[in-house]
Amino acid sequence: MLIIYDGACPFCSSYISHLRLQRAVDQITYLNARHEDDRLHTYIQAGYDFDEGMLVIIDQQVYAGAVAIHVLALHSSSSDMFNRLNHWIFKRAVLAKILYPCLKFGRRCALILLGIPLLKKS
Repeated sequence: MLIIYDGACPFCSSYISHLRLQRAVDQITYLNARHEDDRLHTYIQAGYDFDEGMLVIIDQQVYAGAVAIHVLALHSSSSDMFNRLNHWIFKRAVLAKILYPCLKFGRRCALILLGIPLLKKS
């Protein structure tokens, strides 16, 4: 599993640091979308915009935005309150789809307030 997120966003980074996935997920790689990495260019060329949402890639299948957070919720453990709440809310694809735009808006506001530029397609 590869998870691509905005490492400069305090919400995204906090989410990733608190996320605990089930042991059934063998290997997890976290990739900050602000770092130089050839894998990022592959997804950008495929039309993904990291300002529009995080990506989760499992076995060559790409999940973006609300679907990505839904997939992560389905794989999350029940190790603590954050992960139980994450699972309970986002395991429902409809709720993930409804709430994800609010999360994106919060991210954009936080970046603006912190003076951090949005990611750019390259």
